Amino acid sequence: MNDSAYEYLIAGSRRLRLRRLGSFQPDQPVLVFLHEGLGSITQWRGFPANLCAATGLPGLVYDRYGHGGSEPLELPRPDDFLKIAAEWALPELLAACGIKKPLLVGHSDGGTIALYFASIFPARPVACVTLAAHVMLEPATQAGLASVKARWQDDPEFLARLARHHGDRTERLVRGWLDVWTRPTMRAWSMLDDLRDIRCPVLALQGAEDAHGSPAQLEAIRAGVSGPVETLLLPGCGHVPHLEAPEAVLSVIRDFIGRVVDGPV
Repeated sequence: MNDSAYEYLIAGSRRLRLRRLGSFQPDQPVLVFLHEGLGSITQWRGFPANLCAATGLPGLVYDRYGHGGSEPLELPRPDDFLKIAAEWALPELLAACGIKKPLLVGHSDGGTIALYFASIFPARPVACVTLAAHVMLEPATQAGLASVKARWQDDPEFLARLARHHGDRTERLVRGWLDVWTRPTMRAWSMLDDLRDIRCPVLALQGAEDAHGSPAQLEAIRAGVSGPVETLLLPGCGHVPHLEAPEAVLSVIRDFIGRVVDGPV
């Protein structure tokens, strides 16, 4: 993608790279895309633009601190780095972009950030859509982390593929992410107590073959969120449902947004 498609601004005291999809109006919801733990704007591929086209809503895609073209990480990361992103960086980003009605769409770590944001600022989001979000560390999640660590250590092509999106930030990004999630202090991590503060509508999707989480993640979201919740386990799908089953995911999200957003979608 040509660099002229991107903007840069400061949020959470860090320089972040972003891309706007359409124009933002104060009274209109904006789809805000939150990428996975080793993700970036470009790793979403065409999904954000396709969802914006399907719903008629504008979108914002951005690289979190340490990812893609945003400011490189300083290590070590704190245990609560996802909550920090939700409580400090995301609100500043929304304010800088003039987004008053965010409709959050988060994948994996990004889904967790979306849920944290909705719990900390329950009146702010129009709705949350999560794709393979995790709300607790379970054996399946730990097995997924072990798999990523093995690929990082043994498969040079793994880092080479990530480097296409993160450049010279890649090694530090992977090291910092794995370091947090494999710390002894994180073994009992969960955000289950935070879910009860979420009042906005939530749609939680997960692949039935997700190597990083079991259906217990969806069950916990359904049981814990105070507002209306819809969950869907997608058969034959892994950790990246929006790329593995794009037509089904687009259809489900479009229909959900049509039910929770005033006006035509």
